[in-house]
Amino acid sequence: MSKIEDVLSQKILILDGAMGTMLQEYKFSEEDFRGKRFADWPVSLKGNNDLLSITQPNAIADIHRKYFEAGADIVETNTFSGTRIAMADYKMEDLVYELNYESAKIAKKVAEEVTAENPEKPRFVAGAMGPTNKTASMSPDVNDPGYRAISFEELYENYKEQAKALIDGGVDVLLVETVFDTLNAKAALFAIDELKEELNLDIPIMVSGTITDASGRTLSGQTAEAFLISVSHIPLMSIGFNCALGAKQLTPHLEAVARNSNFGVSAYPNAGLPNAFGEYDQEAPEMAAQVKEYLEKGLVNILGGCCGTTPAHIKAIAEIAANYKPRKIKIKRHAELVSASHQSNN
Repeated sequence: MSKIEDVLSQKILILDGAMGTMLQEYKFSEEDFRGKRFADWPVSLKGNNDLLSITQPNAIADIHRKYFEAGADIVETNTFSGTRIAMADYKMEDLVYELNYESAKIAKKVAEEVTAENPEKPRFVAGAMGPTNKTASMSPDVNDPGYRAISFEELYENYKEQAKALIDGGVDVLLVETVFDTLNAKAALFAIDELKEELNLDIPIMVSGTITDASGRTLSGQTAEAFLISVSHIPLMSIGFNCALGAKQLTPHLEAVARNSNFGVSAYPNAGLPNAFGEYDQEAPEMAAQVKEYLEKGLVNILGGCCGTTPAHIKAIAEIAANYKPRKIKIKRHAELVSASHQSNN
């Protein structure tokens, strides 16, 4: 069992909050995104937050440190869009390995520094693997329902490149997050599983889906239970939900997963629902009060924040979570699952 999984059985692990929300405070200009290295790049780079790991690494490191100081046990790498698919918007496909590797190194360095300051509280890095901006199971063209903008094979290749760079950069766990299409996630999981075998490495995996609306389904139409079943063939450290909904709206979906899973359960909701301007108004105390319901019901093992959350939100959540025990789990390692499969086939 890895060190992070060992800690997971002892306490509720606190995940960090939003990277994008924090970066907005810097008000970086086009020139800031470009830096000297990309001064002559042929397309606009403003908004490519992943690139900031190369052009503004100190800002990324500062944000990681702020979340650790707020009480986070785990920070996510600045790699939400770190695939060739997503980087094609900026004509930066060939920078994907470097972007992921450097992002992982920045986060790992801060984690090691903060852990050295307080060895009793080890800090970890999750390699963030976002959903890409294309979906494998649905057509983007209402007039051609059979069309697909991306294939499973393409997704697999993109995710494998990203995962390899994150592992090389030193992450402790891989986080396939904000899953709106389970087929995309399955491509990522297939790539990671193959990579683990090639590298002889048993790195833990977290999966986090997103419920897109009040129907209680992912964008590809799955309920929380169906989503869980779809990815449970892979031994996971945790499964849960993030983004799209606030803490209050997420509760019934967490209950469904917690009721049916042997994995750890994670939750990192938005700071409430967005207002008319797409901004998040929910303050830290209100969000923490809503998250308390998860804790009282024993639903979670990992808790953090997504869009609109800041170190203040994470601090409030961490302080409340410290008073509760984690949900009881039994993480089955890959060897155990293989053994069980062989026994059932004999």
